[in-house]
Parts: sequence; structure tokens; C-alpha cells
Amino acid sequence: MTNSLEVLDHVRLNFSPSGLVFLNIALAFIMFGVALGIKVENFEEIIRKPKSAIVGFISQAFLLPAFTFLLVLLLNPTPTIALGMILVAACPGGNISNFISSMARGNVALSVSLTAASTSAAIFFTPFNFALWGNFYINFYNTHEAAALLRPLEIDKAQMFQTVFILLGIPVIIGLFVANKFPKLTSKIIKPINKGSLLFFVMMVIAMLSANFTQFLSYVHLVFFIVLLHNGLALSTGYFFSKLMKLPSNDQRTVAIETGIQNSGLALALMFNPKIFPPEMELGGMAIIAAWWGIWHIISGLTLAFFWSRKPILA
Repeated sequence: MTNSLEVLDHVRLNFSPSGLVFLNIALAFIMFGVALGIKVENFEEIIRKPKSAIVGFISQAFLLPAFTFLLVLLLNPTPTIALGMILVAACPGGNISNFISSMARGNVALSVSLTAASTSAAIFFTPFNFALWGNFYINFYNTHEAAALLRPLEIDKAQMFQTVFILLGIPVIIGLFVANKFPKLTSKIIKPINKGSLLFFVMMVIAMLSANFTQFLSYVHLVFFIVLLHNGLALSTGYFFSKLMKLPSNDQRTVAIETGIQNSGLALALMFNPKIFPPEMELGGMAIIAAWWGIWHIISGLTLAFFWSRKPILA
């Protein structure tokens, strides 16, 4: 597998600085819209009934990065593919997880609570998990491969923390303030902002991919099954861990979806920040993994939700 994927390490994707700025703005607006739907009661629900929220958070923030590391060792892809998988796993839940949970007849209140918790905690856990598991991988790679090609992971953790805080933390704080200070205004603007920001984000991703469309189509088949396996691992981790912890059936669905729907847009925004990943680094494999994740997790999430929507909730 490694040999066929090596070509991805040298793929140069053309993303203009202005396009990246607009991508970041779109991501910030999405998180602002997500925060508008978060109420104080969601956190009170976690305090009153913490088990499902704790299980969901452990699944996403601890188990998924750890199991991703094991999957990377099993598949043995190229270093950039491996680091792309680890970065995606280190990101918080995706912005459409609440909608998919609702469609799957899951626990929407739990979904919103987990989105709030994972997004808030991502300011710490995204840099932490990527540095931790990324360094584990690089150390393993340099120990077991014939030629040690990688240095220790020299990512500016402070810069990554700052970027995540700007893209997620500030919009969420502002959104929470507006939602709880101006509830009438929030009720009027939440739907158009959520729809508009998501549309804007999708348009930006399409526009950025269109500049690299030929390369994307040429290489996406190389990562198709890797992303399928990785996303399947994420969904399965959430579902079976929550089942093992004996959560209610609708909570099991929600935890599976929250673990399997990742904010790959944040991963793209981070990897194209030159202060975090220097431009001379060859990030083609990372970028294609994150870009295809962003498409595939919507397909898999909606398919799973459609299946579950036709299944009764077990007592």
C-alpha cells in the first residue's frame, strides 16, 4: 500500500491565501451558528445526566485518536496520509452531526451537548491529540522503517492552539452570548445563519477543490478505502463503546454519529496555516485525506441515519 501512496506525498495543491481566509471565515460562521443553538440547559442536562455525555466525550476525544493510531499501524500508509488521519481524528465533531442525529432518531439534546463540549474542548484536545499521537507515529515509523525519513513532530502547538481558538473558540463564545442575551433575535436569525454559513462553506470548499479538481480526481481513489475504513472505525467506536456502557438505544446512535462526523474543515484550515505547517512541507496526502473525509462522512452519516430512521428505538 505504501508504494502506491507515495505519489500523494509530492502532490502540490493550489490554495490561494484569499481562499483560505474565506474558508476560515466560513468555518467561523458555521461555529457561530452552531453556538446559537446551544443553550445553558444543554450543559445543565450534562450535569443532571452525565453518563451519556461522558461516554460520548471519551469516545471522541480519547478512543478515536487512539484507535486511529492503531489503524495507521495496521494499514501502514505513507507518513502524510498517516498524519492526515491523525489530524482528522484530533478534530472535534462536524457541524452537521446535530442534523444527522435528528434524522437518525437519536438524542438531539445529547448531540447538541456533545457538539458544545467537543468544540469547546478542541482548543486543548486538538493540538494535544495531534502532537501526542503524531509523535508516537513518527517514533514508531523511524524505529521500524528501513530509512528514518521524519524528524520529531515540530508543530508549533501554541500557534495551533491560537488558530483553533480563533476559528472555534471565539465564534462559539460570541454565539453563546448572543443566544442567551438576545433569545428573540436568535430565534429569527439562527436558521438563515446556519443554512447560509453551511452553503457558504460548501461553496468555498468546492471553489478551492475546483482549482485542484484534476489532481483530486486523479488521486482520490488511492485514499477512498482508507477513509472508508477510518470513518467506519469512528462510527463503530462510538456505537459499540456506548453499547458496552449500556447507554439507551437513541444515545448509542448519537454517540456513534458524534464520533463519526469530524470537523475536517478545521483540519484543512490548520494544515494550510503556514505558521503551523510550513509551506515547504509536502502536504498533498494530508489534504486529500481531509478533503475526502469532508465528503464521505456526510454520505456515510446520512446513509446510516436513513437506515436508523426506519428502525425502532429499543427500550
